[in-house]
Amino acid sequence: MKNAQAQLNHLHMAPRKVRLVIDVVRGLATTEAEAQLMMMKKRAAPAILKLLRSAMANANELKMVMGKLRVAAIRVDQGPTMKRSLPRAKGSASPIHKMTSHISIILAESEKDMKPARFVMIPREKKESKEKKARVPGAPKGKAKPAEKPDKKSSEDPGFMRRVFRRKSG
Repeated sequence: MKNAQAQLNHLHMAPRKVRLVIDVVRGLATTEAEAQLMMMKKRAAPAILKLLRSAMANANELKMVMGKLRVAAIRVDQGPTMKRSLPRAKGSASPIHKMTSHISIILAESEKDMKPARFVMIPREKKESKEKKARVPGAPKGKAKPAEKPDKKSSEDPGFMRRVFRRKSG
């Protein structure tokens, strides 16, 4: 059985934050893992998505069947820590440890086709219909509606008076 792999070194993010994202995609089909990563709002998701696509390109070079690929293994190891300091009171300093991560991913072919369990639809921009463009604003659409009351002035709005009388007087 062939394996395709890719590795990302020195990602400027703590490994425990990256592990939250990789735990979601571990064991999934590549198409479903890609969809999960596209919709995820974590900061590590775009980097892992790029790594997954790199591994898929490596699998394509090895002539592996793209429909049967799954994430066989993915792991995060701690990379080197950058040590910085933050100035504090009375001439002292407190240490800052900026963590980095090494991520490695291995894709393998499964025996059966890995069809995604669900599809993710990315919403497109809505196009205005011809009716909305041609319709005059304020004209009745179908049934006649009763005339609406005119808007109150902002000074008559109860919220305005509430703000005025809520103020503390000297």
